[in-house]
This record gives sequence, structure tokens and C-alpha cells, in this order.
Amino acid sequence: MNFAQSPGFQAALHIVRSLRERGFDAYFAGGCVRDLLLGIEPKDYDVATSATPEKVLMGFDRTFSVGMHFGVVIVCTANKDAGCEVQTEVATFRSDGEYTDGRRPDEISYADTPQEDVVRRDFTINGMLLDPIGLTEDNIASRVLDFVGGQDDLHAGIVRAIGDPERRFREDKLRMLRAVRFAARFGFEIEHSTMQAMQQQAAAISQVSNERVRDELTKMLTEGHARRAFELLDESGLLEYVLPEVWAMRGVEQPPEWHPEGDVWIHTLMLLEKLEAGARPTLAWSALLHDVGKPPTFRAPDPADPKPRIRFNGHADVGATMSRAILNRLRFSTADTDQIVALVANHMRFGDVKNMKQSTLKRFFRLQNFAEHLALHKLDVTSSHNLLGMYDYAKQHFEAAPVEEWKPALLLTGRDLIDAGLKPGPRFKQLLSEIEDAQLEGSIRSRAEAINLLRDLLKRQQASESASQQVSGVR
Repeated sequence: MNFAQSPGFQAALHIVRSLRERGFDAYFAGGCVRDLLLGIEPKDYDVATSATPEKVLMGFDRTFSVGMHFGVVIVCTANKDAGCEVQTEVATFRSDGEYTDGRRPDEISYADTPQEDVVRRDFTINGMLLDPIGLTEDNIASRVLDFVGGQDDLHAGIVRAIGDPERRFREDKLRMLRAVRFAARFGFEIEHSTMQAMQQQAAAISQVSNERVRDELTKMLTEGHARRAFELLDESGLLEYVLPEVWAMRGVEQPPEWHPEGDVWIHTLMLLEKLEAGARPTLAWSALLHDVGKPPTFRAPDPADPKPRIRFNGHADVGATMSRAILNRLRFSTADTDQIVALVANHMRFGDVKNMKQSTLKRFFRLQNFAEHLALHKLDVTSSHNLLGMYDYAKQHFEAAPVEEWKPALLLTGRDLIDAGLKPGPRFKQLLSEIEDAQLEGSIRSRAEAINLLRDLLKRQQASESASQQVSGVR
């Protein structure tokens, strides 16, 4: 870990030095202290200081306020070596009043000491301060100011609320989701009284904006410990309120010949366990939601069926509809929503790839980011029956065929049909599709052959219409 060379560290260190030269207290604060103690290079650095926001604004050339009401200023520092500008959040020591909106304090008052500041923070592992002057990799622990027992909890692998956990969660309901995320990310346990407070207040998570919930859930899914995160969401009672459609998967049985691993919930957890850190959010969310349509489509074995077994008829289509509703509720972008819904809607099609016509297979490959469809299918089968034949077949054909083979330039277009005297309509679209199918199958390869096929199709159409008229004339 070479933290001292990072632009973020250099910028924050410069700010601390500048503030101290002006007579103020200043320290690194929060998550960056935790990460340094864990040997993880922080993504960003925050500074806590006794200087008021007005004093901070006056002390640096380029600043802007993002939360003056809460004592927060952004200081921008140029880094010539990295060729970038670093933004550092600088917050004044404070104590908070009541949180009537369940997110932010109604009022704050500036604190005189760092002790007063840290006791209003969320968790002990995030409540430590650090003196960065003269900091090295060897002396980090000795330069920590710890008024809440954060180092002990860090060593013990515990996520513990600072002070009264019920109060901490009443102040900001999102802290409950953050407790889950930190515990999963670091492989920690949630301290007993902290978990109890979460279970008691789980229903209150509905007061948090959907956007904030979405962001926390996405981090849980993409930080490499998604299964543990969702197990903790279930244990804490939060899952029922943030994603009731996923909560409904628990206990929904599956046919053991295809799903020896267990019910829909266990199957989904196994997919989540295989998600690597840095997974694309669209893939991660599709792994979570791919079988969300199974609970409402569950059908117990029918004794009258020659091969009675549990069925989920149409669950991919139902799941796609449900996924769109979930993603819209969580305010996902249109592009991400469309991709996740497509992944859910098409995940069962791999079962037919070996029987698909070449035209159908090549159209399948045209799905947006088909590599993600392949990745979801692999997660799905390796979390159930582990039969990879369809995956290998699809992957081999997809990678072997150049793009121009499964998405070639059209031999005929709608303009050509209009020039031939045809009017746009349902049959118009069908003709274009049949011509393109022939092109994808390889039965036609030139414009001349496409024109000949069009003539044949029109002759067949005329013959069919003539026969239909003759039949309709018989009384």
C-alpha cells in the first residue's frame, strides 16, 4: 500500500497542514482512517477540523460549499504530477440536533473538540481520526485518535453503532443498510445490540429515498461479497422492506432434478456468491432478479401430468415485467433498466440454442452486450445443475462468428420495397424479416438473390390470396 503517493492523500495532507498553520485542529476522518488501518488504500480522504466553514473557504484558492448548513466545504487542490484536480471534503467539528426527517439533523452546532464530533458519527470503525503529519505505513495505529473503541472493533471484526444504536438508526435510516454493507465487505459481524436495533427499526427503511437505497444495494452487489450482504439483509429484516419481491423467493421449492441446491432463495444466493468485486451493476442486478418471477408462477406437481414436477411456466416473462417495476421504483436509468430486463427476459433461451435455426441464433447474438447474457447463464447453471453444454455451444459460436456474419448489412431495405411499389404494413415487415432470415441462413448472399426471393415471396402471396378468394366464393 503506497498511500503517501496518491493524489488524494497529498491533497488532504496539504489541507491539514494549511489549517494547522493557521491555528486550527485538523485530522483525517472516517472511512479513510479505517481503510488505512486495514491496509487498504482509501478511495478518497476526508478532513475534520475546528475551523468553521467560513474560515475554510477563506483559506484556500478554490473551494465550494456543498453543505454549509452542515459545516461541509469542498476544497479543490491541483496535482501537477497526476495532472488532475483533487476534491477533498472538509467538515467542521460539530454536534447534531434532532433528525426529524430521518436523514439530516434539523440543526447543528459547532463543537470545540474532536471528541464531540466523533460521537455523532455512525459506527465505531468509521469514527476514528488520524494525525497524518509524519505518517508512515509503520506508525499508522499510533497516530489514531480513537474515542469510541474503533480500533478494538476493527481488530475484532465487529460493526458497532456509536453510542445508542436505536438513536443512530432513528437519526439516519440508511445507516442500517450501511451496517450490512460494511459487515459484508469486510467479513465482519454486526454487534448484537446493533443488529437488534436494526431488526426493530427495519420497517422504517421505507422512509429512505429510493435512490439512496438503490445506491447502497448496488454497492452490496458489486463489492464482491453479495451473498453475505443479502443474508444479512434477510437476517436484519430489511430485505422484506427494500426488495419484497426478492424476499418472497425464500422457501419456494424447485424441481430437484434441475435444482439440487435447494429453493429459489438458495439458488439466487449461490449466484450472488459468484459475483466478483467490480462486477457490472447490470449483471449483478440480473443475477439477483433473474428468477424473481418464480414465486408468482409456482405450480405444484400435477398428478395428471405424465411427468409431474414443479413448474414455473412463463417465469422469465413475468420476471422481466416485475424487474422493470422494481428498477423503475429504484429510479434506475433507462439504459440500465432495459439491459437488466433483457437479461432477465432472455435467460431461459439458452436451453434452446442447439435447436435454433442459424437466423434465430444470430438474432439472439444481437442482444445488447450478449457477453453479459452469457455471463448470467453461466452463473445460473453453475449455481444449479452445472450442465455447461448450452453455455459452451453459445459461447463458441458467438466468439467464432465475426459481427458482420450475425449482423450483416441488409441486402434489401424498406426503401427497396417502397420503390418496388409496396406499401408499409404488417406484410411489409414480414417480407423484410423473411429476406433477412434467408440472408442469415446463408441461402442468399447477393442483392440479386434477394430480389429473386422477394419476387418468389410476392408470387406465393398472390397465389395464396387468389386461393383464399376462391374459397370465400364457395357457398
